[in-house]
Amino acid sequence: QIRGLDQAARNSQDGISLIQTAEGALNETHSILQRMRELAVQASNDTNVTADRSAIQTEINQLASEVTRIAEKTTFNNQVLLSGGLGDLNIQTGANSGDITKITLSDMDAGSLTIDALDVSDNAKANAAITSVSAAISVVSTFRANLRAYQNRLEHTINNLNVNSENLTAAESRIRDVDMAKEMMIFSKNNILQQAAQAMLAQANQQPQGVLQLLR
Repeated sequence: QIRGLDQAARNSQDGISLIQTAEGALNETHSILQRMRELAVQASNDTNVTADRSAIQTEINQLASEVTRIAEKTTFNNQVLLSGGLGDLNIQTGANSGDITKITLSDMDAGSLTIDALDVSDNAKANAAITSVSAAISVVSTFRANLRAYQNRLEHTINNLNVNSENLTAAESRIRDVDMAKEMMIFSKNNILQQAAQAMLAQANQQPQGVLQLLR
């Protein structure tokens, strides 16, 4: 039971490491989306000429590609976390069957966030791009909040597992101490009985010698 609890704590720590890996990537994704929204707002201004909007479009396309690259390259133990539909992960957070914490991962590539085909070639399209990027930011923010909630839950789980493990270890130690005291008592009793038996035997052996002395 104790070893099972300790392993469950290690499992939970692995879950936290996975979450932190995803969160680190999403922090970068969030920054990119903020830049994309800034560019879309810039492109919506009709003081821009075609060349200006073309340059903005190029940067937006590159940033969208970077969002997808981050999603596809964010891995933990060779598993891609933010692209490819990994979905639900079950973390064994207890020593018994069914002691599971579920972590739900979502795809965070440009296609999944619907920012892979933004067009800022005119005011109306740039405003539509602002709406799309703002929605993507909201999705990423919600997902990050969920990940933080998972991490908090796992941290509490680890604390609880460690307390339970320490309590069981202490209880097992007390049981061993009681058993040891009992064994020592039995040993002492047997030792006393053995010594008494030896003394009685020695005394019995001396009695015939005393009779012989009287006969002489």
